[in-house]
Amino acid sequence: MSDAVRRKRDPETRRLAITTAAAELITEVGVDAITHRMVAARAEVPLGATTQYFATLDDLRDAALHLLAGHVGERMVHVREVIQEQGATPAVLAELIHTALADGAAVQADRAVVTAAVHDPRLRELARHWSDELVGIFAPVHGPERAEAAAVFIDGVLWHAQIHEQPLEQHIIQAALAGILGVAESAASPSPTSTA
Repeated sequence: MSDAVRRKRDPETRRLAITTAAAELITEVGVDAITHRMVAARAEVPLGATTQYFATLDDLRDAALHLLAGHVGERMVHVREVIQEQGATPAVLAELIHTALADGAAVQADRAVVTAAVHDPRLRELARHWSDELVGIFAPVHGPERAEAAAVFIDGVLWHAQIHEQPLEQHIIQAALAGILGVAESAASPSPTSTA
């Protein structure tokens, strides 16, 4: 059975396909640029199907943004697990950030959710939750003020990646975090330029 036939027979699958298509388009063209027609074409469904499941474009955008927010939340769970296992050191944090920046789709999703959060109080609460969670992870080790400064820096690194062709290199992120967290860089990990 083809995917198109399966979607037609299964309303929940079709709804998810439409929501996923809208989420993909939001990361590509922005939340305000999507239309029912664009989403229908991406989801490979009739135009009427999008309005069948989502009466208004705002309903469709809302569902897509919350799908993206869920994906960001899943990545936050992974970050928390790694930090709990390996520690909140500048080296561990820099590697996590550098790995995240290499996932262009994930970075775009983060940007879409945070940008929309400026105008959507529900998404703003989610975005604040992620930042507060980072602070909560860092604070027991580095203190509340340094933890908050590190979370703000990480937000800035993600935005930097959005407006520059090349994201910051991992050793630059690590050195900055070492300064913010008050950890001697030599104690955090070997210098990237060191030789055996």
